[in-house]
Amino acid sequence: MTIPQRAKLSRGFSLVELLVTLALMIVLATMLFGFSSAKRQRTAKQLCGDNLQKIFLALQIYANDSRGYFPRVTNAVTSEDALDLLVPKYSTDTSIFICPGGRDSAIPDSESLRKHKISYAYFMGRRADQPTNMLAADRLVDIAPKRIGELVFSANGKSPGNNHHKYGGNFLLADGSVTPSWAQLALPALDTNGIVLLNPKP
Repeated sequence: MTIPQRAKLSRGFSLVELLVTLALMIVLATMLFGFSSAKRQRTAKQLCGDNLQKIFLALQIYANDSRGYFPRVTNAVTSEDALDLLVPKYSTDTSIFICPGGRDSAIPDSESLRKHKISYAYFMGRRADQPTNMLAADRLVDIAPKRIGELVFSANGKSPGNNHHKYGGNFLLADGSVTPSWAQLALPALDTNGIVLLNPKP
């Protein structure tokens, strides 16, 4: 006895069904593992914290050579202007100035930061004997003082302040510790009194 043709067709997937299933799998994979996925950005945020701690080592050695002051440059406009003092004497590794969660281009080793765009903001004017103060951070939404609850990083994944899409960023303190933050400031107020807050080039 032969199986009717209609019954044979109902046992398999049509080409359209296979294509729709494949498209859904691609969308789900992109959401879970894509550039802006929460999982990827959590991992990138941890690697970013490692970068900031490596930058701190260079800053600390610089401060030891500069009567306790971290880099200061008169009329600095961006963080590249000030942090350029670290390269190449205090760090030849310029990869530490690029956040793994962002899309900034790599910088050749030992090359001046002023010729490129880095990923981190810098609080210029700090001294090494002020350990609880913020020293650097992921790119910020702007350089205005902030109170707790105000936006410091992008809330929607759009520039500025979007090193980690919409998942916040990191702050480096002057004792070398790194504190993660959501888009809204949860740390003590971001006070710019006596310092110049510098964002990287837009």
